[in-house]
Amino acid sequence: MNIQELIRTIEARSTRLGTFTLPELISFARSENVNGMAVSVSGDREFDLALLDGEPEGAILIDNKGTLFGDTVILLLSGNEKFELYEVRRDLVESVSMGCHILEKGRICKTSRDLVPEIGKKNEGLGVLSVAVRRNGEPLNGVHVSFRKDLRIMGNDTTTHDGTVSFKLQYGRYDCIIRDRAMKIFTFPLIFDAGHTWFTLEI
Repeated sequence: MNIQELIRTIEARSTRLGTFTLPELISFARSENVNGMAVSVSGDREFDLALLDGEPEGAILIDNKGTLFGDTVILLLSGNEKFELYEVRRDLVESVSMGCHILEKGRICKTSRDLVPEIGKKNEGLGVLSVAVRRNGEPLNGVHVSFRKDLRIMGNDTTTHDGTVSFKLQYGRYDCIIRDRAMKIFTFPLIFDAGHTWFTLEI
């Protein structure tokens, strides 16, 4: 049985507690001291969070490119997910979280706080940011690229045959997160403005 089948089996035998955004999930789980699994499915992408005594203990991302575990998953949350929360026996949560342990637990809590939008912030400029992903000088097709600002994912896409991808973003500082076909993660800090709209990144 793979991890996705295991989680589905656990869900089927558990009590559903409701649907939550990430900040709501963290707040509710802590207030009720929940042992459970939270699942968000959108298209071919699934996020699973294991909650132990109200705290996020493990994280899993499953999509058509494979499966990721632990802290890396938290970085790929967009903030638009809706989680179905299930109350699960403590020993089952412990079993799931052993293979997807979150080492920096403060990261997901900080992420959940940063998902609250800023009201009244002025637009500081908008443009198209393009990235070319290379390995040994050769373009990489089908590589997953995300742009993160203040721990919030602002865009996701996959490189084309020439190794490029483009995003429409506000000017500012970003982390460019690249995940190759071997599921290895590379992070590049970038400053995007009118004079810096194209970057070539070697991984």
